[in-house]
This record gives sequence, C-alpha cells and structure tokens, in this order.
Amino acid sequence: MLKLDFHPAGRHYLQIPGPSPVPDRILRAISYPTIDHRGPEFGALGLKVLEGIKTIFKTRHPVIIYPASGTGAWEAALTNTLSPGDKVLMYETGHFATLWDKMARNLGLQPEFLGLPGIEGWRRGVNAQMIQARLEADSGHEIKAVCVVHNETSTGVTSNIAAVRQAIDAARHPALLMVDTISSLASADYRHDEWGVDVTISGSQKGLMLPPGISFNALSPKAIEASRQSKLPKAFFGWAEILEMNKTGYWPYTPNTNLLYGLSEAIDMILAEGLDNVFARHQRLGEAARRAVRAWGLEIQCVDPEVYSPVLTGVMMPPGVDADMVRRVTYERFDISLGAGLGKLRGLMFRIGHLGDCNDLTLMAALSGCEMGLKIAGVKLEGSGVAAALDYLAGQTVPALAKG
Repeated sequence: MLKLDFHPAGRHYLQIPGPSPVPDRILRAISYPTIDHRGPEFGALGLKVLEGIKTIFKTRHPVIIYPASGTGAWEAALTNTLSPGDKVLMYETGHFATLWDKMARNLGLQPEFLGLPGIEGWRRGVNAQMIQARLEADSGHEIKAVCVVHNETSTGVTSNIAAVRQAIDAARHPALLMVDTISSLASADYRHDEWGVDVTISGSQKGLMLPPGISFNALSPKAIEASRQSKLPKAFFGWAEILEMNKTGYWPYTPNTNLLYGLSEAIDMILAEGLDNVFARHQRLGEAARRAVRAWGLEIQCVDPEVYSPVLTGVMMPPGVDADMVRRVTYERFDISLGAGLGKLRGLMFRIGHLGDCNDLTLMAALSGCEMGLKIAGVKLEGSGVAAALDYLAGQTVPALAKG
C-alpha cells in the first residue's frame, strides 16, 4: 500500500485530463484570508467573477456559479428547465454522456439515447444528422431538450456544437440545447451565444486550472423562461433566487469564498494570455501528442481527425496489452499519472491530458514518461514519439514570452 506521505524527488506529473495541475499563482490566491461572504469586499469579488466568467463562455447572459462539482451542474441544468416525465434526447459519445443519461433517468425524465453501437460510437463525435432526423420525426414536440457533450473526457473527441444547433433549427424544433463543456471550457473554442446554446454546463478543475469544487450553468433567455415553467424539484440549485442575489455580487447560501479568489485569478491569467492564444496552445499540444502516438505505431482512440480533442489524447493499446498495467508501470517508475480508460474502454486505452497549465516542455516530459513506460511494459514501438513531437513543436511559431 502506498504511504500517505509518499513524496518522491521532483514534481509529480499530473497528466490526466482533469483535475489538471493548479498553478502556484492560483494556489496563492486561494490561500488569501477567508472573508465575510455578506461583507462589501466579497460583493466586489462576486461581481468581478460573475462578469469575468461571461467572457470565458463568450456570453452576455448570466452564468450561475455553484459550490459543486460538474455533476451538480448537470443536475441543475435538468431540474431548472424540465418537468417530471419530459422526454430528453441525449447523444452517446462516451462515459460521461452515459452518466448524464443515467442522471436524467434518476430524476424522473425520459431520456432517449442516440448514437452508434458499441465502442464505435465512442470513437466519433456527435452525428448532427441523426439528431435532426429524430427531431423531425417528433412532430408533437414531445422532446424538450437535446443534451450533448462538447469534449468527451473519456474518449478524446470534441463534437461540433454549431452543427447540432443547425440540426435543431433545420428540424424547426423548439427543444432546448444543453451542452457539457466540463473538460473543454477555456481549453477549446466554445461560443455559448453564437452557437445558440441554452444551458452550458462546466466545472473548475480542468481548463480553468482550479481544484474541483466550482461548477457553472451559462444560461440563455430561453432557458431562463423555461425555468419559470419547470416542475422538477429544486432548492439549492434553483436559478431564480441565485440570479436575484447575484445582481449585487452575493449568493443565497454560503459560497466557496477562497475558490472564488482562485477563479478570479484564473480568469485574469486566461484573459492576459488571450483566449485565442489559449486555444492555439491547446491545439498545438494536441497535435504534438498525436504525432507521438503515430510514431509509436499505436492507434489514436478518436478515429475522426475532424474532431480530435485539443484537451487530451486517447492511446489505444495493441491486442493483449492491458492499458492499466502500462499506466501502473509508468506511475511507479516515473511518478506520472495518466488517465484510465473508462466504461467500454477500460483496460483498452490510456489518456494523456494536455490542458490548462501545460506548455511544450510539460508535454514533452509527459511523452517521455509514456515512451519509457511503454518500453518497460513490453509494448513494441515502431519509433520515437518523443522525437516526432519535438520535431513538430520546434517548427511551430508561438507568441513571444513577455519580458520584464
């Protein structure tokens, strides 16, 4: 059994696709003295983060901030807009889409799960044409919402949300569009308003570079109107009271004050780098990781290059190789944590996270650990993925570092 005081030399490489490493700057902000959550200083902090987070979602409409995990934000999205027995169309792209579907059933909704059968459906993004066809067949408009995951953390697939909105519009259907961006927000390009999303769900522990404990619902006016008719039970997650108190920077319950300090710092860091630069950095790191996987002679979990994730890369193992064994060897030898395969992909793949507080050298260290771990585990490699990634990154133009 691993000792709780296990602290090997050097830093631990947390290369799972979230929670992601928390920068020292944010850790320092979280360590500020806790203040009165009804005092004037907190009101100023509340207004700052409530306004700042809108820029990350690319919305001019309200964003609810919860002291909860992303799962709480899933529940909030459903309970605030729907009523018992409502039909919901959900699309299966991986493990987290499956969990969201399970939650909908537990809440007394009637979800219908679209998608391709077996593992094949977990290797591709959302098929917007399937959604359009199903909505066109729903002439009575019994389906009240369409729920999709933007970046499926379990598979490394980033779906086209604009195409989903176009499909709903083409079907002339009034269903709400709800999107999970828990692993894509502040890592992959996302546009709540422009793409016509009604509720965007997200969390703090991935692209925002915070510890777990904050989640979000970004709202549209249509979603707020739907909440006035919703009959599902809600108390803690209810939007109405939160929206009213947020007008002055406060919450109707005790918020997670110190994490909000961290959120304020995270927003400052992201906007200082520039959202477009943040997205470009993640795209660059994702391409480098994929070139490494190809050079190893291994298969990328996502089979459609159009929807490769900039957040993580799934690495499929050859037949007969247990991915969890490779992860264990790599962890024990090099103190690097890699993401496990989940659900249908358990033992078949591992996931390399390259999101949040990650740069070229961070990724190169992670790829070096993966390559050495694969070799020690007895996986036959065709070539050096490290060399392939180095060659690619060395040829890229990136923004110059700021000089003091």
